[in-house]
This record gives sequence, C-alpha cells and structure tokens, in this order.
Amino acid sequence: MRADLLSDAVDGLDEALAAVDGFDEALVAGLLRPQPGQTGGLTGLADAVAGTPLAARVAEAADRTAAGAAGEDHFVALAAARTALLGSVHDALTARVDEVTGRPRAEEATVAAANDNEHAANLYAAARSWLCDLVRAGWQGIDHELVGGAAPVVSAMLPDPALRRLATLLDGFAAELAASCPGVTLERVPVRRWADLWSRALLLTLPGAARTSAVAEATGRLLPLGVDVQEHATAVQAQVHAVFEPADGGTPRLVRASVSAPKPDTVVGAGLWQLLRPHMSLLGAVSEGRAMDLDAMPVTAEGDLVWDDARARGGEPAEALATARVALPTAAAFAVAPLDRHPARIAVPVLLEGYGVEEGDDGIVFRVAGYRLAVDTGRVPAAGPLSPEVVAASGACVGLLRWDAGEFLLQPLAVERTVRKKTVAVHAGTWAGGTTDKAGIRAEKAATDAVTVLRERAGRLLRK
Repeated sequence: MRADLLSDAVDGLDEALAAVDGFDEALVAGLLRPQPGQTGGLTGLADAVAGTPLAARVAEAADRTAAGAAGEDHFVALAAARTALLGSVHDALTARVDEVTGRPRAEEATVAAANDNEHAANLYAAARSWLCDLVRAGWQGIDHELVGGAAPVVSAMLPDPALRRLATLLDGFAAELAASCPGVTLERVPVRRWADLWSRALLLTLPGAARTSAVAEATGRLLPLGVDVQEHATAVQAQVHAVFEPADGGTPRLVRASVSAPKPDTVVGAGLWQLLRPHMSLLGAVSEGRAMDLDAMPVTAEGDLVWDDARARGGEPAEALATARVALPTAAAFAVAPLDRHPARIAVPVLLEGYGVEEGDDGIVFRVAGYRLAVDTGRVPAAGPLSPEVVAASGACVGLLRWDAGEFLLQPLAVERTVRKKTVAVHAGTWAGGTTDKAGIRAEKAATDAVTVLRERAGRLLRK
C-alpha cells in the first residue's frame, strides 16, 4: 500500500467542494427571494459545470433562481449539478485510492430498464413539489406545517416496494427536519447533510432514477474481511465486507452483504446482534472466522450480495487478516452507480502492517511510509471487543479507507496485537454470531431483558 500518495493534492478537488459549499449555504435562507449574498453560491455552481453537458440548463436555472422565478425543473437542474460535482470528487478520490492500493480498477455498472407506472409518476410529482417548497423556504424557514407535507406522500409510497427507497429517504429527512422546527431558532444547521438529502431525494423523483440495478448470480467462496455496524435510534445495519472468489477461477471481487433490522432505542451494544442474527447466517461465519460457499447468490452490479441463507453454507476456516494478506491485493471492486457517487460513501478495504502508532488529543494516528493516517475509532462499534486501546496496541490492521472533512481516515475492522508473546487477532464482529466473552454475555442479557419487557408491553396494548 502506497500510503504516501494519500498526501498528494488532487487537482480540482478544493474548487469543486467550494462550489458545492457555496450552493449549500444559499439553501439555508431559502430560494424564494434570494438575497445578493446567495447569488454567488448559485453562479458558482453554474460556473463549476460550465464545461459539461449540464452547462446551459444550470446557467439558466441559476439565473432564474437568483431572480426568484425558479420552477421545479430549475431546482432539479441545480440538484443535478451539485450531485455531478460531488460525483467527480468521489471519482477523483477513488482513482487516488486505486493508486494507493494498486488493485484493479472497477468495471462500469449497468442498470436495468426503468418501469415507472402512472401511479408512481403522480407520487413522484407530489414528492418533488414538497421538496421544492422546502428549498424555497430554506432550512431557517421550516416549520411543522411545511415539514408535515411529506407524511401523506410517504404513506402512499411505502406499500409499493419500487418506491420504498425514496419513501424511506423522505421519511427520515422529514423526521430530522421536524426535530429541528422551527428552523429560525436553529443555532447550527447541518448544511452539507441536509443539502445531500434534499438533492438526492429530488433526483430520485425523476422517471427512471430509482431503477433497480442489474442482478447476476455468484457461485464460489466468500471470505469475510470484517463488519461495519451502523446504528440509529430506531434501526441498525451490519454490512459485511468480503472477498468473493468465483468457482470458475475468475477475478476475485470485493463485495458487501448487508442486513438491517428495526430496533428499540433501549437495545444497544452487543444486544444488536440478537436483532440481526436471525436474518443472515453470514454473521455466524464472521464470528467463527470461516468462509462461506455460495451457490447462485444474487449480486448487484455494484457488488452488493442480496443475501439468501438457502444459497449459502459454512466453509473452511478463513481468518480475516490472512484473507487480507493473500486475497485482498488482487480483488477488484465493482463500479459505483452514478447517484451513489459521493465522497461520504467511499469505504475501501485495506491492509496495513508495520506502522507506528501515535496517540494524542486528536486521537490515534497510524504513521505509514511517512504519512500520518488518522484512525476513526468513533466508527468502531460497541457491539464487539475491538476498542481504541486494542487498536493503539496493534501491529497489523484490516480497515476501511474513508474520506471525510478533507482527509483520508481509517476505520478499523480487525487488528493483530501481541499478548504474552503471542499474536492475537481482535475483530469488531467477533460477537456477531454469539460470544463467551463476559462483557458480551452481560450486554446480550441486558438486551434480552429489554426486548422481553417491550414485547410484554406490546402484547398488553394489542389485547386492549
């Protein structure tokens, strides 16, 4: 791994992000009657895409918006320009990561044809109308009446599986906004996040934008590298990163397998695995350090396995660090779908060895080939034995290379450390399939008690 290349500047990166930031700031006060201070963000966005096929439409949209006369099509054009700029940032950073790792480049993804019906078109239009009203008011102008306009749209979309992706996004976005109403009282606005959610949702209302990815079948051996746990108050997701070796001897590929579940906010830590375990046998294999043999497992053009326990069976032992040393260097990534190209989505599995460790007020840093790589221990889940102290004492690490706030970060998935002159591996997903660890047992018991109480209460309510 050429970690020294991570410090090299990426041409055009700062300019692209500055254009995005300028536009995002313009959304804070709203675009119904833009003030002179907001027009700079609009023109900056148009100038940033001046040499692209979007140039004419975005220039017109910026002019009409600055004049307070923008329609839905103009807001869509601005959202498209913003998404394209962040997509270019994603691609430039991904190309740099490819240089750093020396692994094969990704193949372009393909998508299936869209299948939008008249009913969906009406719901898309309703969602688009709400999103445009939202941006006219701006984040400082939101109130419960405006935010509540999303509720009937979400309710109408949820029963249709083809619309559930957008419905979930709208529902979560509206919930965040509702928790911040009235906007005029906000001391701090999550400018980039809300602009991300707004622009993505708006583009997903366009015909064909939410089309499903092409799906193929994967037969061969799956070698887990680690688990990334993403937790919110009402939901949890575990995403397993792995190397897939095709049975026909083809190129090994980097793939992901995810499982999600709703959860009460009282279930935390190791108790999360109880909610996820029944839905994916792969978590047990991760916990045991085993491979899995797949038989015609569906896989999307972006490398996401559509997990089906009936198409997988346990394989032979396969330790994550060994997989990273042997199989990871030649594994090729799948390409990312156009609307998913965003720097926040970069999560590339890498192996680091022979690094120095620095600890300070800014956290843990790995010094690799003269480059100081910050370690994002905040992403290490509490639902496992991996801790900042363990990471700081390690000598080898499998992790996800990410990019945030202008720099590359490493999220540890598994490490090796020396304990009493013996090399010991510690994984974030060690407790995924069950544990004999005392701390893990206590956390699981507490979660079991909480779930039992909630089920009893729910039962009483239903009986009433």
